[in-house]
Amino acid sequence: MPTSNKKSAPAVACALGLTGPLILAGTNAAEAHVKWFCAFDVAGQPQGLEQVLCLDFEWLTGLALLCLMFGCLAEGTPLGGALLNALDRVTTRIRTDTELLVRATLGFFLVSLFVLGGIILTPELKTDVAWIPWFQLGLAGCLIWRRTMPVTGLGLVFLFSYATAQYGLFHLADYPIFLGIAVYLIVQGLDLKPFDIRPLDLVRWSAAVTLMWASIEKWAYPEWSAPLLAAKPQMTMGATPELFMQAAGVIEFTLAFALIWTPLVRRCAAIILAAIFVSAIVEFGKVDAIGHSGIIVVLLAIAADDVRVQVRARQVLLAPAWYGAALAAFLFLYYAGHAALFGGLGTLPVI
Repeated sequence: MPTSNKKSAPAVACALGLTGPLILAGTNAAEAHVKWFCAFDVAGQPQGLEQVLCLDFEWLTGLALLCLMFGCLAEGTPLGGALLNALDRVTTRIRTDTELLVRATLGFFLVSLFVLGGIILTPELKTDVAWIPWFQLGLAGCLIWRRTMPVTGLGLVFLFSYATAQYGLFHLADYPIFLGIAVYLIVQGLDLKPFDIRPLDLVRWSAAVTLMWASIEKWAYPEWSAPLLAAKPQMTMGATPELFMQAAGVIEFTLAFALIWTPLVRRCAAIILAAIFVSAIVEFGKVDAIGHSGIIVVLLAIAADDVRVQVRARQVLLAPAWYGAALAAFLFLYYAGHAALFGGLGTLPVI
C-alpha cells in the first residue's frame, strides 16, 4: 500500500493467513453475518470484478493456495497420520453423539427463534405472520424423538421456500446450509443413505457452498461491513478496510473449499472456522450465537469425522486447479445471477 501507515498486501496476507490468533482476532467482524447488524441492499450494484481481481487479491489467493497444498502434502506423511490420530482421540465424544448434538443445537436455535419472534430462520428475515414462530417451536419439539426428525427437516425446507418467496432466491442463496441440515435430519431419521452418500457428507457440502458464497459477498459488497470496521478499527490490523475485506473473503473461501477436500485438510478447516464463529459471538452477542449455532455444530461434526481416505499425489497437484475452478464458478454464479435478477445480463462486468 502506498502510505507508510498501511500494510502491504503480502504483509497482511501473512498476518491474516499464517497465524491462528490473528485469524481469530482479524476476522470476527467479517464472520459476524453483516446482514444481521448493518444496512444492506441485495439489489444494489456489486463492486466490479476489475476491482475485486486486483494484485492484492492475487497475493492473497496465492498464499491461500500454498497453505492448502501444504496441508495436502502433510496429510500423507507420518505427521499427518499423527494429527489425524490425535483428532480422533480428542473428538471421540462429539463423533459418538453427533446426531444428538445436531438435534439439541437445532432445538435451541428453533426455540430461540420462537422467543425472539417475527423471524424466519435468520435474524434479517423478518415476518409479521403470527404462526411462523409457533411453527418453528413445533419443529423444535419434533427433534425430541428420532422418528420425528424428518418432520423437522421437511419443516425447514418449507420455511426456506417460504422465505425465498418473500425475499427472493438471491437473498436465500446465503443459506443453503439450512437445506443441508434439513436433508441430514430426513435421511438420518429414516436411516437412509442416498446414492451411498453419508448424511454428514451432504451437510458438509452444503456448509462449504454456504461459506464460499458468503465470501464472494465480502468482495462484492465490502461497504456493508464498513460500520462494523469503523466501530472496531483494531480488527483491520493496520490494513485498509478494502484490503481487510479482501483478505477475510479469501480466508473464508479457502477454508470453505477445504471442507470438500481431503480428511485432515477439511477437519483442520472445520476447527478453524468453528473457532472463528465462536470468537465472533464474544464480540457480537446472542444474535450471532443464535444465528450461527447451526453451522457451528455442523463444523464440529466435520472436525470429529474419522473417515480416512488415501491421499494421492494428484490430489495435491490438482488442488490449485480445483480451487481456481471453484473460485471462478462462484464468482460467475454470483455476478451473473445478480445481473440476471436485478440488472439484466447486459450489466454483467467483462474483464
